[in-house]
Amino acid sequence: MSDITVVIDKKYIPLDKSWIIRMGILDIVNGYDDIQKFLATQENLGDDLAALRIASERWKFDKDINVGESGTLYRLLKYVSWKQELHKNFILEGTLRHRKINDDQAVLRLSQSELLTYDNGTSQWASAAVLLGDPERLYRPPYKLDLTYQAVEHWHMQRDKGLAWQPRYDDTILGQAKTYLKLLKGERPDFILEQAEDFCFAYVFGYITAEEGEKRWPALRGHESDRIIEIQDTLTAAKEGREIASKDHRVVQAIAMWGKINKRQLNILYPKSVNKSWPQFWDFLKNS
Repeated sequence: MSDITVVIDKKYIPLDKSWIIRMGILDIVNGYDDIQKFLATQENLGDDLAALRIASERWKFDKDINVGESGTLYRLLKYVSWKQELHKNFILEGTLRHRKINDDQAVLRLSQSELLTYDNGTSQWASAAVLLGDPERLYRPPYKLDLTYQAVEHWHMQRDKGLAWQPRYDDTILGQAKTYLKLLKGERPDFILEQAEDFCFAYVFGYITAEEGEKRWPALRGHESDRIIEIQDTLTAAKEGREIASKDHRVVQAIAMWGKINKRQLNILYPKSVNKSWPQFWDFLKNS
């Protein structure tokens, strides 16, 4: 079942969690419950969206908010809590507990350009400002900040029509899946890296070097792992037949696809890590 049309029918492609989280934040801030209703109808929710569902249900009533392992959800809701003086306490899970994340409310006074210098250059603080009403629009913004601009425009356009927002599926994962299926056939397709989430996949298949990745996306150093180091070490482990000990979902997905194409039996210690972004991943890999 390596036909690309099977992938495009969305059976194996998850929701775009970045888009859905932004819709959720806008709903929370503006007093809508559409995010709760939508997520309650979805099967195969990734861990980050499952955390969003719980957080959105409890936001009005609870001081303690569990954001799971989602750095995006944590930063965006933390900014909301600061801005609205809600004094929420955030419960962190997994690798998020060990990540270095800004804890200074001074970010509320900063411009988007200044916010882009925080936490290894992540765009999440700038996105938080936009979701809370900052009208500035930077020229040639980072990929995820541009997504935030689109999200705000879409959300308000739908609300002005008396409609709820529309979901999106994950085009980044779709692009990787399509490229993987061609590689599986022995082809060498072009692969355009759109954003930092393409790095691990692109690295293991030789579309980018570690040095190029770090130059383009310094924030790769501050995800679930230091992805610059983690993907190099993991690929070396795979080639040497050692166990795969990474807990980073992007690393595990990339190395598992590499293993199948290269006909390597890999001992992956944390296969459930992929649930963070691609809960259908192992079914996709099994049936490709």
